[in-house]
Amino acid sequence: MHSPRRYDLHTFRGDLFGGLTSAVVALPVALAFGVASGLGAAAGMYSVIAVGFFASVFGGTRSQISGPTAPMTVAMAVIVTTHASTLGEAFAVVVLAGLLQVALGILRIGRFVVYTPHVVVSGFMSGIGIIIMLIQSLPFLGAPAPRGGAPGAIQALTAAVQSVDFEALALGAVTLAITVLWPRRFSRFVPPVLVALVAGTLLGVLWLSQAPVIGEIPRGLPGVQVALPSPGFLLGALQPAFILALLGSVDSLLTSLVADSLTGQRHRPNRELVGQGIGNIASGIFGGLPGAGATMGTVTNIRAGGSTPMSGALRAILVLGLLLGLGQYVEPIPHAVLAGILMKVGWDIIDWRLLTRIHRIRRTHLVVMTVTLALTVFVDLVTAVAIGLIVAGMTHAQEMEALELDSIVSVPLLDTAFFADHPEMLAAADEYAARAGLVALKGSFTVASAHKLVGVIGGDIAEHEIVIFDFSGAIFVDDSAAMLVAQLIEVAARSKTEVIVMGLEGKVAETLHGLDILRRVPEDHVVDTLDEAREVAIALLGIGG
Repeated sequence: MHSPRRYDLHTFRGDLFGGLTSAVVALPVALAFGVASGLGAAAGMYSVIAVGFFASVFGGTRSQISGPTAPMTVAMAVIVTTHASTLGEAFAVVVLAGLLQVALGILRIGRFVVYTPHVVVSGFMSGIGIIIMLIQSLPFLGAPAPRGGAPGAIQALTAAVQSVDFEALALGAVTLAITVLWPRRFSRFVPPVLVALVAGTLLGVLWLSQAPVIGEIPRGLPGVQVALPSPGFLLGALQPAFILALLGSVDSLLTSLVADSLTGQRHRPNRELVGQGIGNIASGIFGGLPGAGATMGTVTNIRAGGSTPMSGALRAILVLGLLLGLGQYVEPIPHAVLAGILMKVGWDIIDWRLLTRIHRIRRTHLVVMTVTLALTVFVDLVTAVAIGLIVAGMTHAQEMEALELDSIVSVPLLDTAFFADHPEMLAAADEYAARAGLVALKGSFTVASAHKLVGVIGGDIAEHEIVIFDFSGAIFVDDSAAMLVAQLIEVAARSKTEVIVMGLEGKVAETLHGLDILRRVPEDHVVDTLDEAREVAIALLGIGG
């Protein structure tokens, strides 16, 4: 946990610059998302205000910026056309999704995001940076923003290069140059992003006035839009609401990881889900798009100096001011100026620390990062992370397999040593006899090694009259490994080999008993020590002989 920081004028100035810059940068994106959803441009702004404010105030990521995102907008467009007959019902789905997000936070589901491997985080961070630069390359050249994300930008790039708007290109170049060349010693007083925004806008208003600008912004406060749904509709709305809640939760928590990597702080995932849920409830009530943590806005906010939840709250208040009549001061900002700022933002998002060491990382980790990066750019963030986690899990399991199998000891117990204090047991056996065998499992055993357990020690079991499974050194056995233990016991039964289980306790015992793995093993064959196992073995061999 981080100790509370003293909130001073310097921190407020950073939050104000961060909120202002992220508000201006996100404004055209929010308007476009509103149109793309089928709800109108104003719905995007309402989402920026409602989700942005409440997620910042009640969320668990200090510098996160929330609002409409591409995955949430696509999901909302499907809800409007497929799952709702009126706009009131569509907004009711948003409210229900927000309630489900609050429930996920209360149930502490968010804590599982911390298990995301760094190579997956690095892959989607670098992918996001590439996406931002690809998409913004078009307005940088004076062309309209592309449809279809990065693939759409790649397809439209050739035409944009052939018909460059040189005024827009000049504005973008000047803005980008300021963000790159602004002296670091001045950044503590005035962030380079704000200087670039003001300088680029003035240049566009006074001289290069033919470049495309943001244009007209909706005005006026929203009214309550959500309708009271019927019980029948609520049942049908649960599925799209749950999908929307999961999508928004994953989107937000991934953005929280990006914020953590940039600030060195640690977010509170369960509180973040509660804050996002409250924001979506408010957004749905007032006719806004569902929202989530916005990576682009979050990174812009951090780079501009925003470091506390105040930056997100100020951003929402500033956008509210635009609705109340201040929009006329933002309408002249050229798209190329915003593109120049975002080109630098995209460059900074790319995980250059890992990419510069790419020749030193393990091949399996390189595969995970590359797959995640490619899917982020050419498919979408949620799919990329899902596949990245699967690939990372498979490569991790492959690495763990050898380690876990090395922790298995399968040895014969020579009669001359095992029954040394019982000469009557040695009378009928030669000095090299080993009627009992020991299988000791030490450490953890999971699905990674489970499928090879039978092959590794199954053959040894058939060579003995008695096999002792020693769990005294085992600390964890997952369900897959436990089921393979049952298979080993069945192998022993088919080989007419008696089974003794030794040293079973703790969570390992809970797992094996819970899955009824030892149903074939008599109770008196489950012992605590090797001496007790020896006595059971003597009784078994004595009966047999």
